[in-house]
Parts: sequence; C-alpha cells; structure tokens
Amino acid sequence: MESYKDKIDIKKLPKHIAIIMDGNGRWAIKHGFDRVNGHHEGVDSVREVAEAAAEIGVEYLTLYTFSTENWNRPKEEVDALMSLFVETIVKELDTLNKNKIRLNAIGDLKSLPEDNYSKLMETMEKTSKNSRMTMTLALSYSSRWEVLDAVKNIGSDIEAGKLKSSEITEESFTKYLSTWPIPDPELLIRTSGELRISNYLLWQIAYSELYFTNVLWPDFRKEELYKAIVEYQDRERRFGMTSEQLIS
Repeated sequence: MESYKDKIDIKKLPKHIAIIMDGNGRWAIKHGFDRVNGHHEGVDSVREVAEAAAEIGVEYLTLYTFSTENWNRPKEEVDALMSLFVETIVKELDTLNKNKIRLNAIGDLKSLPEDNYSKLMETMEKTSKNSRMTMTLALSYSSRWEVLDAVKNIGSDIEAGKLKSSEITEESFTKYLSTWPIPDPELLIRTSGELRISNYLLWQIAYSELYFTNVLWPDFRKEELYKAIVEYQDRERRFGMTSEQLIS
C-alpha cells in the first residue's frame, strides 16, 4: 500500500506545523483504561510524529501540551500529567539528540512545579545545539495569556522610554510574543474531531491552513501526519488575494 509520504512534495513542505493534541482521555475510555493511560500512549505519538516531521524536513513543530485551563482538571490527573512530563523529558533526551531536535517551550513556565521547570530547562540546554528541527512545547499556555503578557511588556517598555506608541506595528508586536522568532505555522492540526482552536496561537495562525481529523491523538502516528501534509499541499494559499493574482 502506498504511503502518503510518497505523495508529499518536499519543495512545498510547511516550514512550521502546530498541533492541538486532543483525545488522550477519550482514547483511554474507549479502550477501557483510565485517562492517565491515554496520556502515556499519547507520548508515543509525540515521539513518532516528531521523528517523522524532522525526517522529511519540517523545521518547526509546536505542540499544545498543557493549557492554562488544564490546571482546572481533577488534581489527580494534573499530578499524573506533571509526573509523566518529568519522566518523559528525561527519557526522551537521547531521542531528541539522535534526531538533532532542539527542545523549546512557551507559556507561563514559572507556574510549573519546580521539578518540572528545572528538568525542562536542563533538557532545553542539553539540546540547544541541535539544528535539524525545533520542537516547541506549549506548557501552561493560552493565547490570551500570551497576548496580555505582550501588552504588559509593551506598556513597561513605553513607561521606561524604550518604545513609543507610534512605533507599535504588527511586526514589532510580534516580537513581544513568546513564539518569536519562530515563523507563524502554515499548518495547524487538531485531532479527535473537535472543531475548535481552544485559545491556541490565535495571533500566529491568522493565515494558517486548518486541518481537523477524527483520529484521537494516541492513534495519530506518522502516516496521519503525512496525510495532513498532503491535504495541506493540495490547498491554494491566497493570503487575501485572488487565484488570478497568484498566477500572474
């Protein structure tokens, strides 16, 4: 059976893919497990998708790992997620270095438990020289938090005389976002059949192609990634222009 990988045009690869990894809990319930087992299975999908993306030449992969709203989940699940996070960070260091993947993170990182934060910083440092692909984890992240944080920092710079309000442009505002200097994602994937953005990269996905799939995240492996990329490449990206303008 032909793989979707064989249909990918390497010259038209999205430079940056963002993913909302949804469906771990539903996958677990569907298979008769508790929700934590679903998160463990989801780690395998992260590994496989990251390796596949790096292999074909995707330069940036950003994963919605834990939102600010996720802190409101049952304490048992949050504690288990944080424990899994530390365990995974340590365990996957060799995989990241083998595939030359640099680990990055965005979000309100100081709100993470101290052990999580220190392990994250340590792994980011140990992968900092890798240059094949940058994998960013959005942790304790929400787009509204990010925009408010940017506005606060802009206000502070104006008060300090480092910036004039007249100098605030779309380009300068972008530099205050936590994703800077990573380019905006061309493709946003959401798994599990939900048709929402869920407070994720709202500024950055202004012109992203959106791909929704019913596949639950633990079942989203490399072939599903290839399929999403093939559909992305079949679309016409106009950025507000007409098809005729793109041809001319």
